[in-house]
Amino acid sequence: MEYAIEVRNLTKRYKGFTLDDISFALPQGTVMGLIGENGAGKSTLINSILGIADSESSLTAMLGLDMKTHSKKIKEDIAVIFNDSHYDVNLTPKIIGHILSKVYKNWDAPLFSEYLERFDLPEKKKIKKLSTGMRVKLEFAAALSHHPKLLILDEATSGLDPVFRDEILDILREFTEDEEHAVLMSSHITSDLDKIADYIAYLHEGKMQFIKTYDEIRNDYGIITCGQELFDTLSRDDIAAYKKEPYSYRVLVKNRAKLRQIFQDIPMENASVEDIMLFYVKGEKVK
Repeated sequence: MEYAIEVRNLTKRYKGFTLDDISFALPQGTVMGLIGENGAGKSTLINSILGIADSESSLTAMLGLDMKTHSKKIKEDIAVIFNDSHYDVNLTPKIIGHILSKVYKNWDAPLFSEYLERFDLPEKKKIKKLSTGMRVKLEFAAALSHHPKLLILDEATSGLDPVFRDEILDILREFTEDEEHAVLMSSHITSDLDKIADYIAYLHEGKMQFIKTYDEIRNDYGIITCGQELFDTLSRDDIAAYKKEPYSYRVLVKNRAKLRQIFQDIPMENASVEDIMLFYVKGEKVK
């Protein structure tokens, strides 16, 4: 299997926070959703992968190349989009297109013009006069117009209206259809990831809690509501987290098929990506 990103044993230390021994691989042709609460380390992880933040790792590779020795080649084939424009606010989309044509060998000016029109972006209007949403649209237009093989999005869709977010999701689906492109998408809008992600990586307090396919999450996790007696009979290995309510327990279980066989009469809800994250953050862990 070929990987768009491969990270082994990545660690980044700040005062009061450690991104702790992170390893993961993003296969080509897939979308990985990176989730976690604010302060979990998502942006730190992305910045460390890109070399923006210094970190320790045994391997950080993109598109099969080591980031330490092939960063120039890698940067030609990747695009990174944040949740606001990083361009000088006095520039216009037209000028930005001209600048980027000198930066990227694969710059596609007709495609850039096509995206400006598709996203209703006036090519001669200064960035400082554009709304936050329009600035992010410009980031997408520029990113997609040099034909990258890997897209990295850091909360890039958070400032967009639902209609345009849906359009972006369609573009990302098309982007990964040929199995030669991939997307790493950090987002707190978990409903977007429900629509598009092949994998979910969950980061909590600087530690990677799990990396699972979306299908595994749908099949493995469930939520049951039960009383004290039933809660006490549950295997602690099957409980991911729980919330104690006045007269019952709400339990996130991580082996729903097994529990359905044992407790056939207990109603079990599907667990969304958001449900799982909230249980991990706000729920209690079994001891």
